[in-house]
Amino acid sequence: MENSRRSARPKENNEFVFGIRAVIEAIKAGKDIESIYIQRSLTGEIILELKQLLKEVDAPVHNVPVEKLNRMTQKNHQGVIAVISSITFQKIEDIIPLVYEKGETPLILILDGITDVRNMGAIARTAACAGVHAIIVPTKNSAQINADAIKTSAGALFSIPVCRHPNLQKTALFLQECGLQIVACTEKTNDLIYAPDYTAPTAIVMGAEDEGISNEIMRMANHLAKIPMLGEINSLNVSVSAGIILYEAIRQRS
Repeated sequence: MENSRRSARPKENNEFVFGIRAVIEAIKAGKDIESIYIQRSLTGEIILELKQLLKEVDAPVHNVPVEKLNRMTQKNHQGVIAVISSITFQKIEDIIPLVYEKGETPLILILDGITDVRNMGAIARTAACAGVHAIIVPTKNSAQINADAIKTSAGALFSIPVCRHPNLQKTALFLQECGLQIVACTEKTNDLIYAPDYTAPTAIVMGAEDEGISNEIMRMANHLAKIPMLGEINSLNVSVSAGIILYEAIRQRS
């Protein structure tokens, strides 16, 4: 785990790489790509080469009008801009074995559809304080790890491994095969967050505030758990909710 944490080296900011050939070379060089923007209806052999490379990259690709690209940079972008990530994304397949090898009990946090960068940062800060071994986010429909997220996390996003995967359902299945239980934090249950046994290897899932956890993840979860609501307001900010359930896990493990 120490090596995993050290490899998330800080970079000063998200950087743009623009121009078709420059983006191709950035991908070939193994740069961690936050997202890629391609002008709609762009054609040509070099674009085909880029699109072929993108099949091997876990990064969201946005087909956008040229006006969007012009707002991002006034330089000659040739219809393609890549945003280089501020952190180095890791693979959960590498992290879980390391946790077990150290004799620790995995505690993983899955963020399903969290798109607000400040919520992302606040959750990462709490997760780092709670000793979470890794955060998993989807390739699409997830907040960018940008300067705002890093600032809100108080730098925690540089110290806690962040794993990005194109299919959270397959990732959750992998975790179950590794012996982890999936606990979905949702109001769609009668069971409270105190019911699951968090002393077992655990992955906690938090969903978007508007839509919650996806149905696919809900169906495969081992436990559904809700935070008790006693006042007139019946919802919490997702970063607050994450803190509450994570520290219930820590309480049981202490």
